[in-house]
Amino acid sequence: MKLRLYQIDAFASRVFAGNPAAVVPLDAWIDDATLQGIATENNLAETAFLVGGQGEYEIRWMTPAAEVDLCGHATLASAWVVFNVLEPNRTEVAFRSKSGPLGVVAEGDRLALDFPSRPPRPSDAHAESLGEALGCAPALALSSRDLMAVYEREEDVRSLVPDMRKVAAFDVTGVMATAPGNECDFVSRFFAPAFGIPEDPVTGSAHCTLVPYWAKRLGKTTLRARQISPRGGELFCELRGDRVAIAGRAVKYLQGTIEVPG
Repeated sequence: MKLRLYQIDAFASRVFAGNPAAVVPLDAWIDDATLQGIATENNLAETAFLVGGQGEYEIRWMTPAAEVDLCGHATLASAWVVFNVLEPNRTEVAFRSKSGPLGVVAEGDRLALDFPSRPPRPSDAHAESLGEALGCAPALALSSRDLMAVYEREEDVRSLVPDMRKVAAFDVTGVMATAPGNECDFVSRFFAPAFGIPEDPVTGSAHCTLVPYWAKRLGKTTLRARQISPRGGELFCELRGDRVAIAGRAVKYLQGTIEVPG
């Protein structure tokens, strides 16, 4: 069976930056083992699979190790494929996912995700263990789907050298570290070794939690963020009630055909 595959650098304005995601459009769903096999073979942080058309698609995301319930950069990449390959000139797309309905709208050269807001709550019990796992004690420990370590300075986040074994031991998807930014509203890093992603280059879904936190702390609803991984990425965010808009650019790195059993 031959399938189309596109690799898109999301939250980037040039190749070799942002977060690379594979996008595989399907005519109909195939078995989960094959989907996971493709994602493992791709060995990217996420592979997105799409089924649908006419502006409405089901979407699923898989890391090299497991399926996840929400992924921002691979949704951005999927929207790029819809707008530029599957349905050229379309500027809006609706995705049905395990996290509910997700929308993407083209806004100039940016694509804006419409994602759920997931505000964090205090998690003092994790403060000591987060400090041990990340190598530096945070000023504040919070949790939502993921754990969140808040630091006082951007330099604190940049200098973290996590113990991936300890990070993987937390019963969460991943651990994010964040601080006020020197040249933006806030910065972050994201680690998910239990899902086969030691450090994720740019994590859209983490901003479902980061944006409501920083919006409340800074007293503003429109925020500019940077994920300061080695590849790095820029995100333009807005808190809209119980939803979060997360916008960024995307560029195509490759397209091709893969062959799988079936």
